[in-house]
Amino acid sequence: MKQPASRSILDLTALTPARVALGRAGISLPTRALLDFTLDHARARDAVHAAFDAPSLIARLGGLGVAASEVKSRAGSRRDYLRRPDLGRRLDEASAQHLASGEGRGAGKLAIVIGDGLSPSAVQAHAVELMRQLLPRLAAAQVALGPVVIASGARVALGDEIGAIAGASMVVVLIGERPGLSAPDSLGAYLTFAPTIGRTDADRNCVSNIHREGLSYEEAASKIAWLVREGLGRRVTGIALKDESGDRTSHLPNPKGSPV
Repeated sequence: MKQPASRSILDLTALTPARVALGRAGISLPTRALLDFTLDHARARDAVHAAFDAPSLIARLGGLGVAASEVKSRAGSRRDYLRRPDLGRRLDEASAQHLASGEGRGAGKLAIVIGDGLSPSAVQAHAVELMRQLLPRLAAAQVALGPVVIASGARVALGDEIGAIAGASMVVVLIGERPGLSAPDSLGAYLTFAPTIGRTDADRNCVSNIHREGLSYEEAASKIAWLVREGLGRRVTGIALKDESGDRTSHLPNPKGSPV
């Protein structure tokens, strides 16, 4: 019987962006590997501190026919945001009053919050294109869209307060994820049914790793739309709602001209 050809650990480099088979120079890394690590680390740091252009996002969403409003968390600066995560989970007074006044409210069951999170770069790069794929899927699933809010200094839980004030049945938070050395611009989507202050991560579903080398906009939009539809129908999210979108994608409504 013919023995399978032996394989080298170097073959792993074609299968993963992880740092494997880097080699060594004496007791240290080779210069090339060290420089690559330093560059990726710098990109991750830059992503955390990148500027968040809320007006640009609002204008680009307008091109999709979506009217968005802008709010801010209680984190008055990026320094406060990074040192005090709790401040990023609550709206500042002016923003809370703005939403409560009805200007940011909508008749739909679903509120969408687009927040800078730990990678404003990810939001600037991917949020609008993800929305381009998501909106027709929500419409095909007959999900009425409520307010769309752009949030600065946002943590995931900020969506709970926004959703509660807006009277939404569910909130989807699109937010920049913590940058990694192989993906500084990864976007995440967090879904919470019956949003209210005090919800925990056990109450949420997450669609993660949305970027050009990760989950595509089309795949992510299909997963999010499925979770929204099922979450609203079953009146749950989080550990009570298993993501079975991969098994039932063919049962989702297919927006014309857009694959599900």
